[in-house]
Amino acid sequence: MDFIIRLLLCFIFPPLAVFDKGCGTILLVLLLTALGWLPGTIVALIICASDKKKIGD
Repeated sequence: MDFIIRLLLCFIFPPLAVFDKGCGTILLVLLLTALGWLPGTIVALIICASDKKKIGD
């Protein structure tokens, strides 16, 4: 359930989806989102998907 909510946040507001990943990650996603919604969303999805794989192992 948490993963589904995080995926929805990736599309709505990408920096909020990576809020617990650290300051650098938040700033990177925020900068990319400011440059365009799509780059920020893609990076947030990649970060969230890689976190899901680590949890499953």
